[in-house]
Amino acid sequence: MTISGFTFNPFEENTYVLHDETRECVIVDPGCYEKNEQAELTDFIRDNKLKVVQLLNTHCHIDHVFGNQFIIDTYKVPFLIHQADLATLQAVPVYAPSYGFPQYNPATPTGFINESDIIRFGNTELNVFFTPGHAPGHVVFYHEPTKTCIGGDVLFQRSIGRTDLPGGNHQTLLQSIRTKLFTLPDEVTVYPGHGPSTTIGAEKKYNPFLR
Repeated sequence: MTISGFTFNPFEENTYVLHDETRECVIVDPGCYEKNEQAELTDFIRDNKLKVVQLLNTHCHIDHVFGNQFIIDTYKVPFLIHQADLATLQAVPVYAPSYGFPQYNPATPTGFINESDIIRFGNTELNVFFTPGHAPGHVVFYHEPTKTCIGGDVLFQRSIGRTDLPGGNHQTLLQSIRTKLFTLPDEVTVYPGHGPSTTIGAEKKYNPFLR
């Protein structure tokens, strides 16, 4: 599996396209809001002859969902979230204009994903871990063969997700990290929703929130 990342919108959110040798791919957390951002993503998919088969959200804060409806309209694919984050998603149209995003186009999930589900595309399988704390329905996607994790806003390089937003809980987030992410091998690379990638081992050793 190959991970291709893009940084979009004023929140500098990381959008990921996961693809393998079959050229099937899934899009995780499309943060593309502006037309040029949408074009960057679709141009990459076209130029690499990829076939989008699913849209996934790790969680549904505004910066991670800007492009959901655009992806659905463009590729006609299923859109999956954890059901516990449905209220988070449904709240976005209420506050998007006050954040300066009056053109936000809301999307409706076609299904839900849960702990221990397997996301399949091409020859690839992703394990779903339920990791609430930053958002009530936050999930991460783990690919065991390449030891990579698409981590959303749970764990960052030397930091953790904020917990002061509605539905956030600091102790729940720490528990999610310790009981889910920190059970993975130290060499696992975490691709977060913001900023550079890191590893489980490095965060166990250096993350000041988790010592």
